Amino acid sequence: MSRTRPHAFTILILVGAVLGLFFAGHSTADFAQHLDRQEHSVSCSFTPGLSKAEAGKSDCKTTMMSEYSSVMRTRVWGGVPISLPAMSVFAFLLLFAVELVLTGRQEDPRAAGFMALATALPAVTSAVMAYISLSKLDAACKLCIGIYMSSLLVVIGGILLWRRAAELARSDEVRGIETAGTAASGYDARVTRQGVGVPPRDEHGDPAFASAPAPAVEPEVAAVPPRPQGRIAAGGVSSLRPATPTWGYLAAAFGLGVILVAVPVFAYASMAPDHSSFIGTCGQMTDTKDPYSVLAPLEKRPGAAPSIEVFDPLCPACRAFERRLRSSGLDKELDRAALLFPLDSECNWMVSDRTHPGACAISEAVLCAGERAPDVIEWAFDNQEAIKAASAQSGDGARQMARARFPEIASCIGSEVAKQKLNKSLRLGVHNQLATYTPQLFVDGVKLCDEDTDLGLEYQLTRMLERRRNGTLRATTPAPAAVPQPTAVPEAPPAAPPAEKPAKPAEEKPATETKPAQEKPAAETKPAEEKPPAEEKPPAEEKPPAEEKPPAEEKPPAEEKPPAEEPPSEGGGQ
Repeated sequence: MSRTRPHAFTILILVGAVLGLFFAGHSTADFAQHLDRQEHSVSCSFTPGLSKAEAGKSDCKTTMMSEYSSVMRTRVWGGVPISLPAMSVFAFLLLFAVELVLTGRQEDPRAAGFMALATALPAVTSAVMAYISLSKLDAACKLCIGIYMSSLLVVIGGILLWRRAAELARSDEVRGIETAGTAASGYDARVTRQGVGVPPRDEHGDPAFASAPAPAVEPEVAAVPPRPQGRIAAGGVSSLRPATPTWGYLAAAFGLGVILVAVPVFAYASMAPDHSSFIGTCGQMTDTKDPYSVLAPLEKRPGAAPSIEVFDPLCPACRAFERRLRSSGLDKELDRAALLFPLDSECNWMVSDRTHPGACAISEAVLCAGERAPDVIEWAFDNQEAIKAASAQSGDGARQMARARFPEIASCIGSEVAKQKLNKSLRLGVHNQLATYTPQLFVDGVKLCDEDTDLGLEYQLTRMLERRRNGTLRATTPAPAAVPQPTAVPEAPPAAPPAEKPAKPAEEKPATETKPAQEKPAAETKPAEEKPPAEEKPPAEEKPPAEEKPPAEEKPPAEEKPPAEEPPSEGGGQ
Protein backbone atom coordinates (compact mmCIF):
# COMPACT_ATOMS: atom_id res chain seq x y z
CA MET A 1 0.00 0.00 0.00
CA SER A 2 1.29 3.46 -0.93
CA ARG A 3 2.14 5.65 2.03
CA THR A 4 0.51 8.67 0.34
CA ARG A 5 -2.84 6.90 0.16
CA PRO A 6 -5.05 7.38 3.26
CA HIS A 7 -5.52 4.33 5.41
CA ALA A 8 -9.01 3.29 6.55
CA PHE A 9 -8.30 4.60 10.06
CA THR A 10 -7.16 7.93 8.64
CA ILE A 11 -10.33 8.11 6.54
CA LEU A 12 -12.32 7.56 9.74
CA ILE A 13 -10.59 10.58 11.27
CA LEU A 14 -11.24 12.68 8.16
CA VAL A 15 -14.94 11.80 8.09
CA GLY A 16 -15.38 12.49 11.82
CA ALA A 17 -13.57 15.83 11.55
CA VAL A 18 -15.73 16.97 8.63
CA LEU A 19 -18.96 15.97 10.40
CA GLY A 20 -17.85 17.62 13.64
CA LEU A 21 -17.03 20.81 11.79
CA PHE A 22 -20.47 20.71 10.15
CA PHE A 23 -22.49 20.19 13.34
CA ALA A 24 -20.41 22.61 15.43
CA GLY A 25 -20.74 25.25 12.73
CA HIS A 26 -24.54 25.05 12.73
CA SER A 27 -24.64 25.15 16.52
CA THR A 28 -22.46 28.26 16.54
CA ALA A 29 -24.66 29.93 13.93
CA ASP A 30 -27.81 29.25 15.98
CA PHE A 31 -26.16 30.72 19.06
CA ALA A 32 -24.86 33.81 17.26
CA GLN A 33 -28.24 34.78 15.81
CA HIS A 34 -29.55 35.29 19.35
CA LEU A 35 -27.09 38.11 19.94
CA ASP A 36 -29.85 40.54 18.95
CA ARG A 37 -31.70 39.56 22.19
CA GLN A 38 -34.71 38.25 20.23
CA GLU A 39 -36.33 34.84 19.89
CA HIS A 40 -35.24 32.71 16.93
CA SER A 41 -35.81 29.18 15.71
CA VAL A 42 -32.90 26.76 16.09
CA SER A 43 -31.65 23.80 14.07
CA CYS A 44 -32.53 20.74 16.12
CA SER A 45 -31.95 17.94 13.63
CA PHE A 46 -29.35 15.46 12.46
CA THR A 47 -29.60 17.15 9.05
CA PRO A 48 -29.36 20.88 9.84
CA GLY A 49 -29.86 23.07 6.82
CA LEU A 50 -31.98 20.41 5.12
CA SER A 51 -34.76 20.15 7.69
CA LYS A 52 -36.84 23.04 8.98
CA ALA A 53 -35.59 24.85 12.06
CA GLU A 54 -37.72 24.46 15.18
CA ALA A 55 -39.31 27.42 16.92
CA GLY A 56 -40.33 27.48 20.55
CA LYS A 57 -39.23 24.99 23.16
CA SER A 58 -36.94 22.14 22.12
CA ASP A 59 -34.07 20.17 23.61
CA CYS A 60 -31.62 22.11 21.47
CA LYS A 61 -33.08 25.41 22.71
CA THR A 62 -32.91 24.19 26.31
CA THR A 63 -29.28 23.20 25.90
CA MET A 64 -28.32 26.43 24.16
CA MET A 65 -29.98 28.62 26.81
CA SER A 66 -28.31 26.76 29.68
CA GLU A 67 -25.25 28.05 31.50
CA TYR A 68 -23.20 25.16 30.08
CA SER A 69 -23.46 26.26 26.47
CA SER A 70 -20.87 29.05 26.64
CA VAL A 71 -17.93 30.48 28.59
CA MET A 72 -16.87 34.03 29.57
CA ARG A 73 -20.52 34.93 30.21
CA THR A 74 -19.73 37.85 32.53
CA ARG A 75 -17.43 39.48 29.96
CA VAL A 76 -19.41 38.84 26.77
CA TRP A 77 -23.19 39.05 26.41
CA GLY A 78 -24.26 35.42 26.17
CA GLY A 79 -20.67 34.25 26.46
CA VAL A 80 -18.55 32.53 23.82
CA PRO A 81 -20.30 29.34 22.65
CA ILE A 82 -18.25 26.20 23.28
CA SER A 83 -19.18 25.05 19.80
CA LEU A 84 -16.86 27.74 18.40
CA PRO A 85 -13.60 26.25 19.79
CA ALA A 86 -15.04 22.84 18.89
CA MET A 87 -15.07 24.01 15.27
CA SER A 88 -11.41 24.96 15.57
CA VAL A 89 -10.45 21.59 17.09
CA PHE A 90 -12.18 19.64 14.32
CA ALA A 91 -10.55 21.88 11.72
CA PHE A 92 -7.10 21.16 13.23
CA LEU A 93 -7.75 17.41 13.22
CA LEU A 94 -8.77 17.62 9.59
CA LEU A 95 -5.61 19.51 8.63
CA PHE A 96 -3.28 17.24 10.60
CA ALA A 97 -4.87 14.11 9.13
CA VAL A 98 -4.29 15.49 5.63
CA GLU A 99 -0.68 16.27 6.61
CA LEU A 100 -0.14 12.67 7.72
CA VAL A 101 -1.39 11.41 4.37
CA LEU A 102 0.64 13.82 2.25
CA THR A 103 3.89 13.24 4.15
CA GLY A 104 3.41 9.47 4.44
CA ARG A 105 3.59 9.53 8.23
CA GLN A 106 0.44 7.52 8.88
CA GLU A 107 2.67 4.62 9.98
CA ASP A 108 4.95 6.69 12.16
CA PRO A 109 4.30 5.90 15.84
CA ARG A 110 5.19 9.36 17.07
CA ALA A 111 3.02 11.24 14.56
CA ALA A 112 0.12 8.80 14.99
CA GLY A 113 0.44 9.08 18.77
CA PHE A 114 0.19 12.86 18.56
CA MET A 115 -2.96 12.47 16.46
CA ALA A 116 -4.46 10.10 19.01
CA LEU A 117 -3.83 12.61 21.81
CA ALA A 118 -5.37 15.41 19.74
CA THR A 119 -8.54 13.38 19.12
CA ALA A 120 -8.88 12.72 22.84
CA LEU A 121 -9.67 16.42 23.48
CA PRO A 122 -13.05 16.55 21.69
CA ALA A 123 -13.86 13.04 22.92
CA VAL A 124 -13.41 13.92 26.61
CA THR A 125 -15.27 17.22 26.18
CA SER A 126 -18.16 15.48 24.45
CA ALA A 127 -18.38 12.87 27.19
CA VAL A 128 -18.62 15.58 29.86
CA MET A 129 -21.23 17.56 27.93
CA ALA A 130 -23.30 14.45 27.24
CA TYR A 131 -23.37 13.67 30.97
CA ILE A 132 -24.45 17.24 31.79
CA SER A 133 -27.17 17.22 29.12
CA LEU A 134 -28.72 13.97 30.30
CA SER A 135 -28.27 14.31 34.06
CA LYS A 136 -28.75 18.02 34.70
CA LEU A 137 -30.59 19.46 31.69
CA ASP A 138 -32.63 16.35 30.88
CA ALA A 139 -32.34 17.26 27.20
CA ALA A 140 -31.02 15.44 24.15
CA CYS A 141 -29.92 18.02 21.60
CA LYS A 142 -29.61 16.43 18.15
CA LEU A 143 -26.91 18.86 17.05
CA CYS A 144 -24.99 18.05 20.21
CA ILE A 145 -25.41 14.34 19.60
CA GLY A 146 -23.98 14.88 16.13
CA ILE A 147 -20.90 16.49 17.69
CA TYR A 148 -20.63 13.64 20.21
CA MET A 149 -20.71 11.03 17.44
CA SER A 150 -18.14 12.95 15.41
CA SER A 151 -15.85 13.06 18.43
CA LEU A 152 -16.30 9.32 18.86
CA LEU A 153 -15.34 8.68 15.23
CA VAL A 154 -12.13 10.73 15.39
CA VAL A 155 -10.96 9.23 18.68
CA ILE A 156 -11.58 5.67 17.46
CA GLY A 157 -9.72 6.45 14.24
CA GLY A 158 -6.87 8.11 16.13
CA ILE A 159 -6.39 5.23 18.57
CA LEU A 160 -6.55 2.57 15.86
CA LEU A 161 -4.12 4.50 13.66
CA TRP A 162 -1.65 4.83 16.51
CA ARG A 163 -1.91 1.14 17.44
CA ARG A 164 -1.33 0.14 13.83
CA ALA A 165 1.76 2.36 13.57
CA ALA A 166 3.13 0.93 16.83
CA GLU A 167 2.57 -2.65 15.66
CA LEU A 168 4.25 -1.97 12.31
CA ALA A 169 7.27 -0.50 14.07
CA ARG A 170 7.44 -3.49 16.38
CA SER A 171 7.21 -5.96 13.48
CA ASP A 172 9.96 -4.07 11.64
CA GLU A 173 12.19 -4.42 14.65
CA VAL A 174 11.57 -8.17 14.79
CA ARG A 175 12.22 -8.47 11.08
CA GLY A 176 15.41 -6.50 11.50
CA ILE A 177 16.58 -8.88 14.20
CA GLU A 178 15.88 -11.88 12.01
CA THR A 179 17.72 -10.37 9.04
CA ALA A 180 20.64 -9.10 11.11
CA GLY A 181 19.36 -5.54 11.12
CA THR A 182 19.85 -4.59 7.49
CA ALA A 183 16.91 -2.23 7.38
CA ALA A 184 17.56 0.75 9.54
CA SER A 185 20.55 2.85 10.39
CA GLY A 186 21.92 2.43 13.86
CA TYR A 187 19.92 -0.72 14.36
CA ASP A 188 22.95 -2.99 14.86
CA ALA A 189 23.89 -1.11 17.99
CA ARG A 190 20.36 -1.49 19.44
CA VAL A 191 20.29 -5.21 18.71
CA THR A 192 23.76 -5.66 20.18
CA ARG A 193 22.66 -3.95 23.40
CA GLN A 194 19.80 -6.41 23.57
CA GLY A 195 22.33 -9.32 23.52
CA VAL A 196 21.67 -10.62 20.03
CA GLY A 197 24.73 -11.48 17.95
CA VAL A 198 25.17 -9.53 14.72
CA PRO A 199 27.13 -10.88 11.76
CA PRO A 200 30.22 -8.86 10.97
CA ARG A 201 29.89 -6.18 8.31
CA ASP A 202 32.25 -4.18 6.15
CA GLU A 203 32.47 -0.44 6.06
CA HIS A 204 29.45 -0.27 3.74
CA GLY A 205 27.20 -2.34 5.97
CA ASP A 206 27.31 -5.41 3.71
CA PRO A 207 27.79 -8.84 5.31
CA ALA A 208 31.44 -9.99 5.43
CA PHE A 209 32.67 -13.55 5.22
CA ALA A 210 32.02 -15.23 8.53
CA SER A 211 35.33 -17.14 8.36
CA ALA A 212 37.40 -14.04 7.74
CA PRO A 213 38.70 -12.19 10.76
CA ALA A 214 37.12 -8.85 11.42
CA PRO A 215 39.24 -6.11 9.87
CA ALA A 216 41.00 -3.80 12.23
CA VAL A 217 39.49 -0.30 12.11
CA GLU A 218 40.15 2.87 13.93
CA PRO A 219 37.91 3.55 16.98
CA GLU A 220 36.45 6.66 15.33
CA VAL A 221 35.41 4.66 12.27
CA ALA A 222 33.97 1.86 14.39
CA ALA A 223 31.67 4.35 16.10
CA VAL A 224 30.05 5.35 12.77
CA PRO A 225 26.67 3.58 12.39
CA PRO A 226 26.16 1.41 9.33
CA ARG A 227 24.68 2.98 6.20
CA PRO A 228 21.01 2.22 5.51
CA GLN A 229 19.97 0.25 2.47
CA GLY A 230 19.43 2.40 -0.62
CA ARG A 231 17.11 2.33 -3.60
CA ILE A 232 19.37 0.26 -5.82
CA ALA A 233 19.93 -2.41 -3.24
CA ALA A 234 16.22 -2.57 -2.58
CA GLY A 235 15.35 -3.17 -6.21
CA GLY A 236 14.40 0.37 -7.22
CA VAL A 237 11.74 0.99 -4.52
CA SER A 238 12.76 2.67 -1.30
CA SER A 239 11.82 0.71 1.78
CA LEU A 240 12.66 3.63 4.06
CA ARG A 241 9.91 5.55 5.89
CA PRO A 242 9.91 9.33 6.15
CA ALA A 243 11.92 10.71 8.99
CA THR A 244 10.15 10.64 12.33
CA PRO A 245 8.86 14.15 13.20
CA THR A 246 10.91 15.86 15.82
CA TRP A 247 9.48 17.03 19.13
CA GLY A 248 9.92 20.58 17.94
CA TYR A 249 7.76 19.85 14.91
CA LEU A 250 5.01 18.41 17.09
CA ALA A 251 5.27 21.39 19.44
CA ALA A 252 4.78 23.67 16.45
CA ALA A 253 1.71 21.64 15.44
CA PHE A 254 0.34 22.02 18.97
CA GLY A 255 0.94 25.77 18.79
CA LEU A 256 -0.97 25.91 15.50
CA GLY A 257 -3.91 24.18 17.16
CA VAL A 258 -3.88 26.71 19.99
CA ILE A 259 -3.86 29.57 17.49
CA LEU A 260 -6.76 28.05 15.58
CA VAL A 261 -8.76 28.06 18.82
CA ALA A 262 -7.62 31.41 20.24
CA VAL A 263 -8.09 33.58 17.14
CA PRO A 264 -11.81 32.82 16.54
CA VAL A 265 -12.57 33.09 20.26
CA PHE A 266 -10.82 36.47 20.49
CA ALA A 267 -12.55 37.71 17.33
CA TYR A 268 -15.97 36.63 18.60
CA ALA A 269 -15.46 38.20 22.02
CA SER A 270 -14.23 41.50 20.57
CA MET A 271 -17.05 41.74 18.02
CA ALA A 272 -19.93 40.71 20.29
CA PRO A 273 -22.45 43.53 20.92
CA ASP A 274 -22.52 45.41 24.21
CA HIS A 275 -26.11 45.44 25.48
CA SER A 276 -25.41 47.23 28.75
CA SER A 277 -27.16 50.30 27.33
CA PHE A 278 -30.48 48.49 27.86
CA ILE A 279 -30.04 48.45 31.64
CA GLY A 280 -32.81 50.50 33.22
CA THR A 281 -34.87 50.81 30.04
CA CYS A 282 -37.35 48.03 30.85
CA GLY A 283 -39.12 49.71 33.76
CA GLN A 284 -39.03 49.61 37.51
CA MET A 285 -41.11 48.60 40.50
CA THR A 286 -42.91 51.71 41.62
CA ASP A 287 -43.19 50.63 45.26
CA THR A 288 -40.80 48.05 46.73
CA LYS A 289 -42.40 48.18 50.18
CA ASP A 290 -44.32 45.18 51.48
CA PRO A 291 -47.36 46.61 53.31
CA TYR A 292 -49.18 43.24 53.36
CA SER A 293 -46.13 41.15 54.42
CA VAL A 294 -46.60 38.80 51.46
CA LEU A 295 -43.02 38.67 50.14
CA ALA A 296 -41.64 35.18 50.71
CA PRO A 297 -37.99 35.16 51.85
CA LEU A 298 -35.56 33.36 49.52
CA GLU A 299 -32.09 34.35 50.73
CA LYS A 300 -31.54 37.00 53.34
CA ARG A 301 -28.17 38.71 52.92
CA PRO A 302 -27.96 41.97 54.89
CA GLY A 303 -26.05 44.61 52.96
CA ALA A 304 -26.55 42.91 49.61
CA ALA A 305 -28.60 44.39 46.80
CA PRO A 306 -32.32 44.08 47.61
CA SER A 307 -34.11 42.17 44.87
CA ILE A 308 -37.60 40.86 44.24
CA GLU A 309 -38.34 37.89 42.01
CA VAL A 310 -41.81 37.57 40.54
CA PHE A 311 -42.44 33.93 39.78
CA ASP A 312 -44.82 30.99 39.77
CA PRO A 313 -43.62 27.92 41.73
CA LEU A 314 -44.90 25.62 38.94
CA CYS A 315 -43.42 27.66 36.09
CA PRO A 316 -40.66 25.74 34.19
CA ALA A 317 -39.12 29.01 33.02
CA CYS A 318 -38.94 30.21 36.64
CA ARG A 319 -37.21 26.99 37.66
CA ALA A 320 -34.66 27.36 34.85
CA PHE A 321 -34.07 31.02 35.75
CA GLU A 322 -33.57 30.20 39.43
CA ARG A 323 -31.01 27.52 38.59
CA ARG A 324 -29.16 29.78 36.15
CA LEU A 325 -28.99 32.46 38.83
CA ARG A 326 -27.55 30.04 41.37
CA SER A 327 -25.02 28.54 38.98
CA SER A 328 -23.80 32.03 38.08
CA GLY A 329 -22.93 32.74 41.72
CA LEU A 330 -24.56 36.16 41.50
CA ASP A 331 -27.34 35.11 43.87
CA LYS A 332 -24.82 35.56 46.69
CA GLU A 333 -24.80 39.29 45.96
CA LEU A 334 -28.58 39.63 46.26
CA ASP A 335 -30.91 39.91 49.23
CA ARG A 336 -33.77 38.04 47.58
CA ALA A 337 -37.50 37.85 48.22
CA ALA A 338 -40.24 36.32 46.09
CA LEU A 339 -43.52 37.88 45.00
CA LEU A 340 -45.80 34.96 44.15
CA PHE A 341 -47.76 35.33 40.94
CA PRO A 342 -49.39 31.97 40.10
CA LEU A 343 -50.56 31.67 36.50
CA ASP A 344 -53.70 29.84 37.52
CA SER A 345 -57.19 31.22 37.03
CA GLU A 346 -58.33 29.46 40.22
CA CYS A 347 -57.00 32.39 42.24
CA ASN A 348 -55.56 34.83 39.70
CA TRP A 349 -58.29 36.88 38.02
CA MET A 350 -55.73 38.40 35.66
CA VAL A 351 -55.28 35.18 33.64
CA SER A 352 -57.99 33.47 31.62
CA ASP A 353 -57.04 29.80 32.07
CA ARG A 354 -55.12 27.43 34.31
CA THR A 355 -51.73 27.68 32.65
CA HIS A 356 -50.11 25.95 35.63
CA PRO A 357 -52.82 24.00 37.47
CA GLY A 358 -52.08 23.71 41.15
CA ALA A 359 -49.96 26.88 41.27
CA CYS A 360 -52.42 28.58 43.61
CA ALA A 361 -52.26 25.73 46.12
CA ILE A 362 -48.46 25.61 46.10
CA SER A 363 -48.31 29.41 46.43
CA GLU A 364 -50.46 29.13 49.53
CA ALA A 365 -48.03 26.56 50.91
CA VAL A 366 -45.10 28.91 50.25
CA LEU A 367 -46.84 31.76 52.09
CA CYS A 368 -47.73 29.46 54.99
CA ALA A 369 -44.15 28.17 55.30
CA GLY A 370 -42.67 31.48 56.39
CA GLU A 371 -38.91 31.07 56.80
CA ARG A 372 -39.13 27.60 55.25
CA ALA A 373 -40.47 29.03 52.00
CA PRO A 374 -37.26 28.13 50.09
CA ASP A 375 -37.78 24.46 51.02
CA VAL A 376 -41.31 24.47 49.63
CA ILE A 377 -40.19 26.23 46.48
CA GLU A 378 -37.35 23.77 45.90
CA TRP A 379 -39.71 20.85 46.41
CA ALA A 380 -42.18 22.37 43.96
CA PHE A 381 -39.46 22.92 41.35
CA ASP A 382 -38.35 19.30 41.62
CA ASN A 383 -41.91 17.94 41.30
CA GLN A 384 -43.58 20.36 38.91
CA GLU A 385 -44.93 17.77 36.48
CA ALA A 386 -46.26 15.48 39.21
CA ILE A 387 -47.99 18.35 41.01
CA LYS A 388 -49.63 19.64 37.83
CA ALA A 389 -50.79 16.14 36.91
CA ALA A 390 -52.31 15.60 40.37
CA SER A 391 -54.07 18.95 40.19
CA ALA A 392 -55.44 18.15 36.74
CA GLN A 393 -56.93 14.87 38.03
CA SER A 394 -58.32 16.35 41.21
CA GLY A 395 -58.97 19.97 41.98
CA ASP A 396 -57.42 19.55 45.43
CA GLY A 397 -54.59 17.23 44.34
CA ALA A 398 -51.82 19.83 44.67
CA ARG A 399 -52.94 20.80 48.19
CA GLN A 400 -53.00 17.17 49.26
CA MET A 401 -49.45 16.65 48.01
CA ALA A 402 -48.25 19.80 49.80
CA ARG A 403 -49.98 18.78 53.04
CA ALA A 404 -48.44 15.32 52.87
CA ARG A 405 -44.97 16.72 52.27
CA PHE A 406 -45.19 19.52 54.87
CA PRO A 407 -47.55 18.31 57.61
CA GLU A 408 -46.55 21.12 59.95
CA ILE A 409 -48.36 23.64 57.74
CA ALA A 410 -51.15 21.34 56.55
CA SER A 411 -53.85 23.26 58.44
CA CYS A 412 -52.76 26.53 56.88
CA ILE A 413 -52.78 25.33 53.26
CA GLY A 414 -56.17 26.06 51.72
CA SER A 415 -57.38 28.12 54.68
CA GLU A 416 -59.07 31.50 54.26
CA VAL A 417 -56.05 33.17 55.80
CA ALA A 418 -53.74 31.68 53.16
CA LYS A 419 -56.13 32.53 50.33
CA GLN A 420 -56.45 36.14 51.50
CA LYS A 421 -52.70 36.44 51.80
CA LEU A 422 -52.25 35.14 48.25
CA ASN A 423 -54.88 37.58 47.06
CA LYS A 424 -52.94 40.42 48.68
CA SER A 425 -49.78 39.19 46.93
CA LEU A 426 -51.56 39.47 43.59
CA ARG A 427 -52.89 42.90 44.50
CA LEU A 428 -49.34 44.01 45.32
CA GLY A 429 -48.46 43.10 41.77
CA VAL A 430 -51.39 45.15 40.52
CA HIS A 431 -50.31 48.04 42.73
CA ASN A 432 -46.89 47.96 41.07
CA GLN A 433 -48.47 47.55 37.62
CA LEU A 434 -46.53 44.37 36.86
CA ALA A 435 -46.93 42.44 33.64
CA THR A 436 -48.81 39.15 33.86
CA TYR A 437 -45.97 36.75 33.14
CA THR A 438 -43.09 35.12 34.98
CA PRO A 439 -40.23 35.22 35.81
CA GLN A 440 -39.30 38.84 36.48
CA LEU A 441 -36.37 40.20 38.51
CA PHE A 442 -36.10 43.64 40.07
CA VAL A 443 -32.78 44.74 41.57
CA ASP A 444 -33.20 47.70 43.89
CA GLY A 445 -36.45 48.43 42.05
CA VAL A 446 -34.92 48.37 38.55
CA LYS A 447 -36.13 45.59 36.29
CA LEU A 448 -33.79 43.19 34.53
CA CYS A 449 -34.99 43.11 30.92
CA ASP A 450 -36.82 39.96 29.91
CA GLU A 451 -34.38 39.45 27.01
CA ASP A 452 -31.55 39.19 29.54
CA THR A 453 -32.99 36.49 31.80
CA ASP A 454 -31.34 33.62 29.91
CA LEU A 455 -28.24 34.13 27.73
CA GLY A 456 -27.48 37.62 28.99
CA LEU A 457 -28.16 37.01 32.68
CA GLU A 458 -24.58 36.98 33.95
CA TYR A 459 -23.48 39.86 31.72
CA GLN A 460 -26.33 42.27 32.50
CA LEU A 461 -26.80 41.39 36.15
CA THR A 462 -23.07 41.84 36.82
CA ARG A 463 -23.24 45.35 35.38
CA MET A 464 -26.43 46.18 37.26
CA LEU A 465 -24.72 45.27 40.53
CA GLU A 466 -21.68 47.34 39.57
CA ARG A 467 -23.89 50.35 38.89
CA ARG A 468 -25.66 49.88 42.19
CA ARG A 469 -22.33 49.88 44.03
CA ASN A 470 -21.42 53.07 42.16
CA GLY A 471 -24.81 54.63 42.89
CA THR A 472 -25.73 54.89 39.20
CA LEU A 473 -28.37 52.16 38.94
CA ARG A 474 -31.66 53.77 38.03
CA ALA A 475 -34.48 53.38 35.56
CA THR A 476 -33.88 55.67 32.59
CA THR A 477 -37.31 55.03 31.11
CA PRO A 478 -40.47 55.49 33.19
CA ALA A 479 -41.75 52.08 34.20
CA PRO A 480 -45.45 52.72 33.63
CA ALA A 481 -45.10 53.48 29.91
CA ALA A 482 -48.14 51.39 29.10
CA VAL A 483 -49.78 51.82 32.50
CA PRO A 484 -52.14 54.73 31.63
CA GLN A 485 -54.03 52.40 29.29
CA PRO A 486 -55.64 50.24 31.96
CA THR A 487 -56.31 53.27 34.19
CA ALA A 488 -57.97 55.06 31.28
CA VAL A 489 -60.47 52.26 30.76
CA PRO A 490 -62.76 53.34 33.65
CA GLU A 491 -62.70 56.89 32.29
CA ALA A 492 -64.18 55.76 29.00
CA PRO A 493 -67.84 56.32 30.08
CA PRO A 494 -67.35 60.05 30.77
CA ALA A 495 -66.29 60.36 27.16
CA ALA A 496 -70.01 60.26 26.26
CA PRO A 497 -70.57 64.05 26.74
CA PRO A 498 -68.00 64.93 24.10
CA ALA A 499 -69.93 62.63 21.77
CA GLU A 500 -72.99 64.93 22.17
CA LYS A 501 -71.08 67.98 21.06
CA PRO A 502 -71.24 67.06 17.38
CA ALA A 503 -75.03 66.98 17.82
CA LYS A 504 -75.10 70.75 18.36
CA PRO A 505 -73.43 71.57 15.07
CA ALA A 506 -75.89 69.12 13.53
CA GLU A 507 -78.72 71.42 14.70
CA GLU A 508 -76.95 74.45 13.36
CA LYS A 509 -76.63 73.04 9.88
CA PRO A 510 -80.34 73.02 9.28
CA ALA A 511 -80.45 76.59 10.58
CA THR A 512 -77.88 77.66 8.05
CA GLU A 513 -79.67 75.70 5.38
CA THR A 514 -83.00 77.31 6.18
CA LYS A 515 -81.87 80.53 4.57
CA PRO A 516 -81.40 79.12 1.09
CA ALA A 517 -84.54 77.08 1.74
CA GLN A 518 -86.57 80.29 2.11
CA GLU A 519 -85.14 81.71 -1.07
CA LYS A 520 -85.86 78.70 -3.29
CA PRO A 521 -89.05 77.13 -2.07
CA ALA A 522 -90.89 77.27 -5.38
CA ALA A 523 -87.88 76.66 -7.63
CA GLU A 524 -86.89 73.53 -5.80
CA THR A 525 -90.26 71.84 -6.15
CA LYS A 526 -90.12 71.89 -9.95
CA PRO A 527 -86.69 70.69 -11.18
CA ALA A 528 -85.49 68.40 -8.40
CA GLU A 529 -86.81 67.02 -5.21
CA GLU A 530 -83.37 66.39 -3.67
CA LYS A 531 -82.88 69.29 -1.27
CA PRO A 532 -86.39 70.34 -0.31
CA PRO A 533 -87.17 67.21 1.77
CA ALA A 534 -83.92 67.38 3.68
CA GLU A 535 -83.96 71.10 4.13
CA GLU A 536 -87.64 71.49 4.81
CA LYS A 537 -87.84 68.81 7.46
CA PRO A 538 -85.77 70.61 10.14
CA PRO A 539 -87.80 73.80 9.75
CA ALA A 540 -90.87 71.67 10.34
CA GLU A 541 -90.13 71.95 14.02
CA GLU A 542 -89.96 75.72 13.91
CA LYS A 543 -92.81 76.61 11.50
CA PRO A 544 -96.41 75.55 11.34
CA PRO A 545 -96.43 71.83 10.67
CA ALA A 546 -99.55 72.11 8.46
CA GLU A 547 -97.58 73.90 5.76
CA GLU A 548 -94.76 71.44 5.86
CA LYS A 549 -96.83 68.23 5.69
CA PRO A 550 -97.00 67.94 1.88
CA PRO A 551 -93.22 67.61 1.53
CA ALA A 552 -93.28 65.18 4.49
CA GLU A 553 -94.82 62.64 2.09
CA GLU A 554 -91.45 62.54 0.34
CA LYS A 555 -89.78 60.71 3.23
CA PRO A 556 -87.75 58.27 1.09
CA PRO A 557 -85.34 60.94 -0.11
CA ALA A 558 -85.26 62.44 3.38
CA GLU A 559 -84.24 59.12 4.88
CA GLU A 560 -81.43 58.69 2.37
CA LYS A 561 -79.60 61.90 3.17
CA PRO A 562 -78.94 62.07 6.91
CA PRO A 563 -79.71 58.68 8.50
CA ALA A 564 -77.10 59.33 11.19
CA GLU A 565 -77.87 63.00 11.79
CA GLU A 566 -81.60 62.75 12.37
CA PRO A 567 -81.55 60.56 15.52
CA PRO A 568 -79.29 62.86 17.52
CA SER A 569 -81.13 65.96 16.32
CA GLU A 570 -84.44 64.44 17.26
CA GLY A 571 -83.20 63.36 20.65
CA GLY A 572 -81.82 66.81 21.26
CA GLY A 573 -85.10 68.43 20.19
CA GLN A 574 -87.18 66.33 22.47
